[in-house]
Amino acid sequence: MKKVILGYLMYLMLLPAAYAVVDLNVASQAELESLNGIGPAKAQAIIDYRKKNGGFKSVDELDQVPGIGQATLANLKKDVSIGGKKPQSAEAIVKTEKLGEKKK
Repeated sequence: MKKVILGYLMYLMLLPAAYAVVDLNVASQAELESLNGIGPAKAQAIIDYRKKNGGFKSVDELDQVPGIGQATLANLKKDVSIGGKKPQSAEAIVKTEKLGEKKK
């Protein structure tokens, strides 16, 4: 009985992670790839767009990313957000990512 209860509690703890919304302005390559319809190439295109343009100002801007059209955007809207924070400048994003690479 304890194993059943423990298993159920583990399930409940992991359930919110399955419904997590990905913030386009801070998501890693792996987080972007976890989205339905986004593979390594599209995830990298999102990151490249983010670096070049200083981040996303709206989710709808995602259709400006090469390889992402209206159908993909419609499919992703429920799973992505911009966060509530103002997007960083392109230079700040690059600096943050370089700092993250140094820590590895």
